[in-house]
Amino acid sequence: MTESLVEQIHILIIGAGPVGLTLHLALAAGGQKSLLLDRRPLQDQQGDPRALALSHGARQLLEQINSWPARAATPIETIHISQKDGFGRTLIDHQEYDLPALGYVVRYRDLAGALAANLATDAVLAEAEILDITPDDDGVTVSLRHAGQLRTIRAKLLVHAEGTPGDDPAVKVSDYAQHAVICEVTPTPGHNKRAWERFTPDGPLALLPLGDEFSIVFTLPPAKADAVMAMDDEAFITALQQQFGQRMRFAKPGQRSRFPLFLRLRDTLVKGNEVWIGNTAQTLHPVSGQGFNLGIRDAWQLSEILLKNGVDRGSLENYAASRKLDRQGGAFFTDKIVRAFSNDFAPLKLARGLGLLALDICPPARHFVAKRMIWGARAWP
Repeated sequence: MTESLVEQIHILIIGAGPVGLTLHLALAAGGQKSLLLDRRPLQDQQGDPRALALSHGARQLLEQINSWPARAATPIETIHISQKDGFGRTLIDHQEYDLPALGYVVRYRDLAGALAANLATDAVLAEAEILDITPDDDGVTVSLRHAGQLRTIRAKLLVHAEGTPGDDPAVKVSDYAQHAVICEVTPTPGHNKRAWERFTPDGPLALLPLGDEFSIVFTLPPAKADAVMAMDDEAFITALQQQFGQRMRFAKPGQRSRFPLFLRLRDTLVKGNEVWIGNTAQTLHPVSGQGFNLGIRDAWQLSEILLKNGVDRGSLENYAASRKLDRQGGAFFTDKIVRAFSNDFAPLKLARGLGLLALDICPPARHFVAKRMIWGARAWP
């Protein structure tokens, strides 16, 4: 192997997933170059079938960098929120906000493809193995192996966007003792562009319209998740039907997958000349679909600050302060919902029902919740 001279880069982004790509393209739109690193081949993302729930606010941002996958996005026009075996429900309708949709469901591969289509050929070092990261007062030095060569890159700013962190003492972790079982099912009648959030004692059950099907996020305690994963298709549909109720019927379940659910919050977003965005900064429970949208807003706001003020400590401190309300608000909102609704305690069930009823009959309260689901804690723009 040969080692090159030290390469000078203004902004280096680790992670070429949708959040890292959004930051790179937003910077490029303002005339600022950056370089992306990723340990995976880019084509791996093109085969990822996972469904993402994107808010209308995320669409507005992605359209500004010509990266909205319009043909692949299924709109969510209404959201029905209820609890199993309890009264009270809330219906949120896009028409109340003069929007084409409250949000959209998009496959990961389609969003990644729409973003990658705008990349310059030399913008990404894929299949790069990072060997060492050394920060100092003036920047960060990254040693890596790429295409059989050792390379050393010197960056004024290093952005971490590589996904959910492993063991890291700077990240506080709270275990929900829940697993999400993911699959797709065919509904009868059709979904009519409606998403459902159904709260059960085991955890929330989300049904997201995707094409002609629903993408299911079936939240369960680990032991029940084990049982559901082991079921044949007929038994799985029966279990799903029991949790959801009889308003519609389900059939043709696709391949199931599962993952444990945690709340992860990084203590500080900025350290020296390094900044953390997306899932490296915070990983939320999937209830209400806030986590990925929060990461898109991280990338966008960081790009705005860097383009306006340049790369310096003041800009990074400004970024960290500006994201505090949105990220803590999103974490607080999802965490409290999960903890308040994932039980069968009778007084809490009554309080939940009254709360859902109040949201339904009190438009200002409903609008407060809806706008923060669409645009974040500050309900911008």
